[in-house]
Amino acid sequence: MKINKGTIVIVSILVPVVVAIMFFLTTAEQAMSPPWMRELPKVNASINSLTIIILIAALYFIRQGNERLHRNLMLTAMVLGAIFLVSYITYHANVPSAVFGDVNHDLVLSDSEREIAGMNRSVYLILLLAHILLSIVGLPFILFAVYRGLNDERGKHKRLVRIAYPVWLLMALSGVLVYFLISPYY
Repeated sequence: MKINKGTIVIVSILVPVVVAIMFFLTTAEQAMSPPWMRELPKVNASINSLTIIILIAALYFIRQGNERLHRNLMLTAMVLGAIFLVSYITYHANVPSAVFGDVNHDLVLSDSEREIAGMNRSVYLILLLAHILLSIVGLPFILFAVYRGLNDERGKHKRLVRIAYPVWLLMALSGVLVYFLISPYY
């Protein structure tokens, strides 16, 4: 499979930029988005959950020496990542982001709502920030690790995977946790 290394760099830069643009351009007027779009966070959490299972299975199979199944599982995880990204961007381009602690769902966190949310809001925001940073930093490592694996550059692949694999696993896990924490405010 021929993928240009420059393409990986461009994608690694473009994805966070597009996500940021979608996040910051979404307005309260978009609250009238179709009802199915409001289900996308559940879909995204499900995709992340399935990705966790696939990543663990892929690790198991490579340790068993089953390179073919490992490769297929990792490619499946990549496809899930692409589906997740399209779903995530679709949601954030069309639905205003939920605000942690916003009990009345008016997209404004009042002083009383902030007080009720308390330290849970801080925990959520720290976890969300970690998830975002893992996503931004991890994407090029993941893409280059897959690139090296597909091009049978085993040494370089193994070195990258030492970073990419735990980052990808933590990224997916933190995404699920973020969903469960914010879901009462959708």
